This record gives sequence, structure tokens and C-alpha cells, in this order.
Amino acid sequence: MLTLDFHPAGRHFLQIPGPSPVPDRILRAMSYPTIDHRGPEFGALGLQVLAGIKKIFKTEQPVVIYPASGTGAWEAALTNTLSAGDHVLMYETGHFATLWKKMAEALGLKPEFLGLPGIEGWRRGVQPDRIEDRLRKDVGHQIKAVCVVHNETSTGVTSDIASVRKAIDAAGHPALLLVDTISGLASADYRHDEWGVDVTVSGSQKGLMLPPGISFNAVSKKAIEASKRSTLPKAFWGWTEIIEMNATGYWPYTPNTNLLYGLSESLEMILGEGLDNVFARHERLAEACRKAVTAWGLEIQCADPAVYSPVLTGVMTPAGFDADAIRKIIYENFDMSLGTGLGKMKGGMFRIGHLGEANDLTLMATLAGCEMGLKLAGVKLAGSGVQAAMDSLVAKKNKPGLKVA
Repeated sequence: MLTLDFHPAGRHFLQIPGPSPVPDRILRAMSYPTIDHRGPEFGALGLQVLAGIKKIFKTEQPVVIYPASGTGAWEAALTNTLSAGDHVLMYETGHFATLWKKMAEALGLKPEFLGLPGIEGWRRGVQPDRIEDRLRKDVGHQIKAVCVVHNETSTGVTSDIASVRKAIDAAGHPALLLVDTISGLASADYRHDEWGVDVTVSGSQKGLMLPPGISFNAVSKKAIEASKRSTLPKAFWGWTEIIEMNATGYWPYTPNTNLLYGLSESLEMILGEGLDNVFARHERLAEACRKAVTAWGLEIQCADPAVYSPVLTGVMTPAGFDADAIRKIIYENFDMSLGTGLGKMKGGMFRIGHLGEANDLTLMATLAGCEMGLKLAGVKLAGSGVQAAMDSLVAKKNKPGLKVA
């Protein structure tokens, strides 16, 4: 038996921005016996999750479900819509936007990266006006797609996707809009149809509260038409056969049945709470977390309050303090995992996840662990972030207690 928790008491606090903690009721659902993926029970399950996941993406169009990580869904989005040598406009907002660009290069596409230089571009969201300007210059319509990240997991920045769509339309450009909302889905407001997205990429291990292993492509009619012209090689990732078989609740290959059990339970939890309530809960926790960081006297990674993420908060450490060393102290003393700084921000920041099955007390315990760890590391704090977060959460409550005579 593997030893996965070196502390004898209590649960490990997994406070990275994904994978997020998996609720017990989802774990129980995943423990159901595996059934015949060609039998009638599975067909009913398939139809149920395919209908439910559309509500999460806010789409009436097909959502393709893969037994894969979000990286697989990135590849599916590109290979189904583009051809070798196609010019793709991508926007640098952080580590994951950078990785998507590298994938595009590996597939034989020609990505062009927009963004601000240095770490400044990793502290702000997508600037739609720069996309519009670039597309206006592309009079020959060589650019076939615009790829942006909705919620950049490496930085805690949530970009305005509706404004990106408006920028493309204002330029009168036919480029497809491909969006990564791997960490945003089911945590931050997202509207595939209303925002005019052609392919939305996501994964199971963030707001959906599942283990890694399921990824998604929500696709528009325009994207499906583009897939008929695309010449990039695709077999496993191809949409056509999957969408055809999904009509009756089945897949053209062996699906990850037990994860689909978990997805069914996740959808019941999220839709039962109500998407608007889920988003409001995430916003409330994120605001309290930021109040804590400010009270500590530390800097929030996202430099633009207009695009603060409700999913995670990036915390920049003071000069002379290695963020990974602080994370190690917190892990060893309090059995809590925080997200590391990635790419350009390695060692300069850590990330606090407050997504999925998180509530007020989850956040308070997390912030207490951070505050104690920062003190153990020798960071001089300006004040109590824990108290600031508590004050923020109490102020948001609308259920006053009983008055005592």
C-alpha cells in the first residue's frame, strides 16, 4: 500500500489550483461496479452526462468528452479545426498559454504570440484591442484561429472572453475563437454560446471536482464545418465519429466509465447548488483571500483588479524569500500543498487554490496555514491576513444570528 500522507491525524490540505479535492460523494460514486460500455445502462449514463455538461458550458451545441487530460483537449481543438502551416494568433497570459503555443508549433502550425514583455504580461489579462489591431492588418485572412486562455492557472488572471469575441467581430475577421477554460469551468462564469466561442477546452480536475482523466471540447457549428476541411492528422481526437455515437449515449472506444459516474455526481452537485450560486461562492472566497494577502503586506500576482480570478490567488513573495522554500515549510509543518510558481514566476510566487468543494472554513484553515508558514519562514507580515479574511467573509453573510435578550 502506498503511503500518501505522512501525517497521522487529519486530512491533507490540497490547496493547489487543481487538481482540487474530490468530495467523498464523488469518490463513492466512482466506486460503483464498472458496467458494460455497450449495454443499455451505460447508454442512459452517457446521455445523462452529455446533457448535463452542456448546462455547465452554457451551450446547446455538442460537448465532446475524452478520456484524457486537458492537454489532450488542447490537441483535439487544434487538430480538428486547423491544417499544417496555418497561422494561429495566440495571447501570452502565463505558463499554460505558453504551453499551448508550444503544442501548436509541434503540430506544424505557425503560432504568433501577442502579449506584454517580461513578467508584466503574466500579471494582466488578454487585451482585446491588440487582437483587433492585429486582425485588421491581416487583410488576406491568413490567421485561421485566435487562441486565448480564460482563467490562467499559473497567474490568477481571468480574461474577458466576450470582449475577445467582440474584437474579432469588429475586425470583420473570420478566424475561429478557441478558448482554454480548464481551470475556469464551473468556478468562473463561462458562456460558450453567448460569447461566440468556437471551441472551448476544459478538464475534470478543477471546478468539476473530479480526479484528472476527463477532458472536453465544446464545439460550435462553425468549428464542426472547419473540421471537415482540416487536414491535420487525427484519429482518437476526431470529433465526427464521437459526436455520431454520442447521439445514443455511447463512444467509439472504451470510455472511462467510473470517471463518468463521478461526472454524473459532480453535475448533480453543481447544478443542485445552482451555477450562479457556485460562481458567487467562488467570488466571495477569492475576495477574502485577496484581503488576506493585502493585510500581510504582500503583492497579488494579478496586477489588474478587473481580472482577478475567483479560482486562485497568486501571492508574490518579498525579495530574498524563495516561494518554494516557503511552500516546503508549510507542507512539512501543516500538511498543506500550495501551487508552485511556474515558468517566469518560478520561485517568486505561490498559488492558493480556492475552487471546487471549498467553503468559508476551508479558506480560513488554508489562510491560517499560510500565515503560520510565512512567519516560520521569517517573512515580516504587515498584519493578520486571517483576521482580514474573516472580516470579509462575515461582512458578506446575509443570515444574521438570533438576538440574545
